[in-house]
Amino acid sequence: MKKNINITEELKVVEKYIKKDLSKEKTISGLYKYIFRSSGKKMRARLSLIASSVKKNKDRFKLASVIELLHTATLVHDDVVDNSSVRRGVKSVNNVWTNSHGVLIGDYIYSKAFILMVEIGNKNILEELANATNDISQGELIQLDAIRNIKISLNKLKKISYFKTGRLFEAAARTGAILSSSNRNYINNVSECAKNLGILFQIRDDMLDYSSGLKIGKPSYQDLREGKVTYPFFYAYKNGNTRNKKNLFELLGKNNLNKSKAKNLIQNLNGIQKTQQLAEKYHVKTVDCANKINDLFVRKEMIELADIALKRDK
Repeated sequence: MKKNINITEELKVVEKYIKKDLSKEKTISGLYKYIFRSSGKKMRARLSLIASSVKKNKDRFKLASVIELLHTATLVHDDVVDNSSVRRGVKSVNNVWTNSHGVLIGDYIYSKAFILMVEIGNKNILEELANATNDISQGELIQLDAIRNIKISLNKLKKISYFKTGRLFEAAARTGAILSSSNRNYINNVSECAKNLGILFQIRDDMLDYSSGLKIGKPSYQDLREGKVTYPFFYAYKNGNTRNKKNLFELLGKNNLNKSKAKNLIQNLNGIQKTQQLAEKYHVKTVDCANKINDLFVRKEMIELADIALKRDK
């Protein structure tokens, strides 16, 4: 039987949940409204809704809201850690207010997510999301090892991608599946599919940082300025000679870097090309996992998301 499901319309319901029961404190409500003023892609909430579509449950929208709140809280905290001035094309919270405001409103958003989790009352979902938030925190800490670290391994970069992005993608799908199905194969297949999708999403994100002229919602070459070794830099450095490596290392953490020089150097050493090849590998992995999902609607939606992740330019 064909499902009559419109995920885009369902995301509008999720938005209402997120903006519900706001604090009457002016400072808190002002910060909160500023953060959620734009709708965004809501990829993780979308994953939750797709995975939970097998059998409709009254808590589907609440769970998708939890996922989006957890993700947003991590973004607000990331901006403080990275001292980022822009998020999604506008000034970040810590830029408009202060770092203290960023940390505390991030905590407030986390607490709203946990209130909704308790309301759902599913122990398995609570356990999965608690573990996921712990892993995401670990990922942020592990990423500090990538700052100006030219000895970092490809496996460590993949681990960072999983913890930073893949883990919440995975948890969004797994908890959505748990809510709507007891079929172990379905839960595992959709979770693995989402995990690979998240890693693909992060690989593409690393590539976009080296793109000029695209509206990616943050300044280009931000990772390089912050001294982060990501996939394009990793591959370029690996392919470079002694002189190339010296020039590349000097770019790490440099605020007033020459974008044209950085782009040419990394492109000429196949940093972008090799990263694209890695993204394509994860696209294949994602689609292969999706094809193991029996539910035709879920399978189609997951493959569509994989195609979007591979080709996205923002």
